Amino acid sequence: MTESASPYMSHPRILVLGVQPGTPPFRIVQIDGQVVGEARAVTDVLSAAAAFGITVHDMDDPDVVRWVGGDKFTWTVH
Repeated sequence: MTESASPYMSHPRILVLGVQPGTPPFRIVQIDGQVVGEARAVTDVLSAAAAFGITVHDMDDPDVVRWVGGDKFTWTVH
């Protein structure tokens, strides 16, 4: 397969990993490849982004935020 035939993969600065068990459950947030903290709600992701000077206008834009193991509404372990 050639590069032009492969699907587009964005490389956003913000990566939100899958839900981890805890009280309450949380998701690990990475910015620019570095773990920057835990998020228990979407507002925590926005706060982490702001701390690194990133303004997020659309949490569903895969060029801005990559959600692993769910989306911005997934905050519990399944």
